[in-house]
Amino acid sequence: MAPPDLADILRYIGREEPLTGTVRAFPGLTREDLGRLLEAAASRLVALPPEPPEEPRDTAEAPSSLRLFSDGAARGNPGPAGAGAVLMDAEGRVVARLGRFLGIQTNNHAEYMGLLLGLKHARSLGVKELEVLADSELLIRQLQGRYQVKSPTLRPLYEEASALLKQFSRVKLTHVPREKNKAADEMSNRAIDERM
Repeated sequence: MAPPDLADILRYIGREEPLTGTVRAFPGLTREDLGRLLEAAASRLVALPPEPPEEPRDTAEAPSSLRLFSDGAARGNPGPAGAGAVLMDAEGRVVARLGRFLGIQTNNHAEYMGLLLGLKHARSLGVKELEVLADSELLIRQLQGRYQVKSPTLRPLYEEASALLKQFSRVKLTHVPREKNKAADEMSNRAIDERM
């Protein structure tokens, strides 16, 4: 049996769940308002374009080593969210700027999606060595094995990222301050603004 579709799950919650705790937590929000929000979120998820398939590239021209700056943003947490990634070569030249609108998601989900976006693109370029730089301490520490992944919604994203990281011959994971991650932050916010 196929796993349930996220949009169908949101619609079911909107129709069947009492939602009283959420309505209590947000004064002025009615169950009907919340139902409409969930329906709108489900509709956005269905409308998201599928990720384009990875196209193999000629690795002879691809740099063997890149730096991946990744970030995620959620306005409201959860709220409208975007993932961003920027790949740079050793000289600091931008190889790729990537962004993707995620619909309604949490900030941590968006952080992982930014990383996955960059990892998949780096693999498609044939990159062998990668330095990952992100301002999410949680993401970096989880991937380093220093923090546990307790969230059941982050676990599949963590597992996918870990599997992708193993496909590179050498990986360095670095936590950077937000001000050193401006390019990826810009892409994650652009993804929300422009519904990329």
